[in-house]
Parts: sequence; C-alpha cells; structure tokens
Amino acid sequence: MQIEIRPYVERDAAQAAAVWNEVVEEGDAFPQTERLTAESGAAFFTSQSFTGVACDAESGQIVGVYILHPNNVGRCGHICNASYAVASDRRGQHIGEQLVCHCMKQAAALGFRVLQFNAVVCSNAAALALYRKLGFVQLGVIPGGFRRKDGSYEDIIPHYHVL
Repeated sequence: MQIEIRPYVERDAAQAAAVWNEVVEEGDAFPQTERLTAESGAAFFTSQSFTGVACDAESGQIVGVYILHPNNVGRCGHICNASYAVASDRRGQHIGEQLVCHCMKQAAALGFRVLQFNAVVCSNAAALALYRKLGFVQLGVIPGGFRRKDGSYEDIIPHYHVL
C-alpha cells in the first residue's frame, strides 16, 4: 500500500475525526475524552499550526492524521508538540513512522526547533520503540500522569527531539 501524507483540508473533517476518535475512544494514549464531530473536528484540525493526513494513495481513504502546534508560548514558543492517530485496521504498517517523520520536517519548516511529547503512556510500546528508533530523548517518568479510560493511572514518559 502506498501512503501519501498531505495537508489537511476541510473536506477531510469527517474521515480525520473518525481516525482521531478511535484513539480517543480506546482511552489509552490521548488525553482527550471527547469525541470530535465533523464540525468540531474541522475547527480543531484547522486551529493547529499544521494538520497532516495520511491517505491510501489508491483509495484516497484517510488512514492516519497528526496535529502540530506550539507546546508553549513566548520564550518557549519554538518548542512544538504533536499527536498522531492511525486507523486501528492499518496499525503495524509504518504509517505512524511516516507521520512522525513528516511532522518533524514540517515542524522545522515552520521554524520550530524542538519537538516535545508531554505524555507518552508507558504501555504504548509501539510509540516508545518508534521514538527510540527516531532518536527521541526520554526525559524521565511522571508517575500516574495518565488516567486511563477505566479510571486507573499509568506513568507517562515525556520525550523530545531537536529539529
């Protein structure tokens, strides 16, 4: 399968929200608890510094999405943050890796100097392996920093990568 990553456009709202909502509903990776509708998704995705979508080149179906935005303001505004979602039936096909690599290039092109992840859940083995492979630096562990869907708490591991 050939994947194309391109900028989000408003006609992508429903498909991008559906991919995003899968991760939200699973309750083990994203801090968000509210599902996006096509309307709220359009507002959310267009409010980012950049939103990228991964499409199956043959069908045009959106199989992944990422958001990129400042992690802070003012004197720390050069540090960005991102989140990635891959459709559950497409995981394990290196789409996440393509999204992260695209995001890093896009972040640098937008003038960001560091990409920081605030809350990588410690049980997210695939993400942890990918970030290690791509040279991200782990900053430590925040005990119980993530509340899972079932109400239990899990450690999070912040990461960064100099762009």
